[in-house]
Amino acid sequence: MSELIDNRAHRISVLKEIIQHLHAGAAPELVKERLRKLVGETDATEIMAMEQQLMAEGMPVEEVRSMCDLHSQVTRGVLVQVAPPASIQPGHPVDTFRRENSALKQVIATMRGISAEIANLEANADVKEAVLRMRQSANDLMDLDKHYQRKEHALFSCLERHGITGPSKVMWAKDDDVRNLLKPMNQAAHDCGATAAEGRQFFTQHAATALSAVEEMIFKEENILFPMSLQTLTENEWAEIWSASPQYGWCLVEPQSGYAPPVNAGTTTGTVPRDGTIMMSTGHVSVEQLTAVLSTLPLDLTFVDSEDRVAFFSEGPDRIFARSKAIIGRKVQHCHPPRSADTVNKILEGFRAGRENVAEFWINFHGKFVHIRYFAVRDKQGGYLGTVELTQDIAPLRGLQGEKRLLSIQ
Repeated sequence: MSELIDNRAHRISVLKEIIQHLHAGAAPELVKERLRKLVGETDATEIMAMEQQLMAEGMPVEEVRSMCDLHSQVTRGVLVQVAPPASIQPGHPVDTFRRENSALKQVIATMRGISAEIANLEANADVKEAVLRMRQSANDLMDLDKHYQRKEHALFSCLERHGITGPSKVMWAKDDDVRNLLKPMNQAAHDCGATAAEGRQFFTQHAATALSAVEEMIFKEENILFPMSLQTLTENEWAEIWSASPQYGWCLVEPQSGYAPPVNAGTTTGTVPRDGTIMMSTGHVSVEQLTAVLSTLPLDLTFVDSEDRVAFFSEGPDRIFARSKAIIGRKVQHCHPPRSADTVNKILEGFRAGRENVAEFWINFHGKFVHIRYFAVRDKQGGYLGTVELTQDIAPLRGLQGEKRLLSIQ
C-alpha cells in the first residue's frame, strides 16, 4: 500500500496523533481503522516511544495509564513482532517470564471452567467441591506478585538505563491495578458460600474483571514489553536480571536449566578506583556520599574491628552518646566505664566464637528511649570482622499506630 508510512519517526508521530484522538474521546473502532490505513503496522518499540512522547509533552502518567488498555486494544490489528533473537535459552529471564504467563493462563482457564460448570445449575445447587477448586485457583493467582516484582525491580531498572521509562511509569501502575483486583477476589473466593447462586455472584462481581486484567497484562508483556526488552538489553543486563531474580521468587513454575550468563556478567568488584568511588556487589558510592549517608541516618553507628579497636563512627547532628575522634584506634573496652567492661567482653567473646550474632539493650536516657544493638560483622565464610553498634532513640517509633503509606504523601 503506497499510502502506508515507511519512516519510523513519522510513523511514531502519526501513531501519537491518532492515540491523542482516542484520549480526546474518539470511538475506538474509528481509531483502529485510521491506524490500519495510515500506519499499516507498528512494533513494540514504537508503541513505547509513542507513550513516552505523550508523557514528555505533558500528558499525565495517570491519564496514559487509564487509557493504556484501550491503546493495547486499538493497536492489536497493526502490531507486529520485532525480530527475536535466534533462540532464548531455557532459564533465560524472558523464558521464565513466559513460562509463568503460560501457567497463569492455565489457572485463568481453570477458573473460567469452574464458572461454566455452575452457570446453568439451579441457584440452590450444592457446588462445595467446585468452590474449593475455585479457592485454590484464586490462591494460585496471588503468586503473580512475584512475577510483577521481578519485572518492576529488575527488568524495568535495566530498561531505564536506555531511556525507556514508559514501562515503569505506566505498566507498574497497571500492575498495581491488577494487584488491587486480585486481593479482594481472593478474599471473596474464601468467603464464597457453597451454592451455585453464590458461585455465579463471585464470578460476576469479582473474578471476571480480575481475570481480564491479568490477561491484558500478559498480552502487553508478551507482545510489547518482552520483544522490546530483548531488542534493547545487553547480555550483561540479562545476566544482572537473572542474578537478581531469586530474591523475588517465582510465579507457579521454577526456572528451567540451560541459561548460563557470561562469567562475571552483571557483577561488580569490591575495588576502590582512583576517583574515590567504592564499587560493591550491590552498587557504587563515593566516599563523600557514603559519609553523608551514614551521617543522615537517624541512628548512631560505631564499628569496632576484629582486634576490638574503634575503627569508625558516624557523625550525625543529634548523636545520643558523644564521640571524639580521639577514640579511633582505642580499645573499645576502654571506651566504657569499668562496671560495663565485663559485659562488653562477654558480648565480643560470644561474637568472636560464633556463639552469638546480636546483643541488644534499651534504656531511658535524658528523656529518650534508647535502643542499643550490637551485631557481629562477618565475611562470606563466617569469619569475624568486627562488631557494629547501632544506637537509636525509638521513642517516636513506639507511638506509631495504623498506617501511613507512600501514596498518602501529597
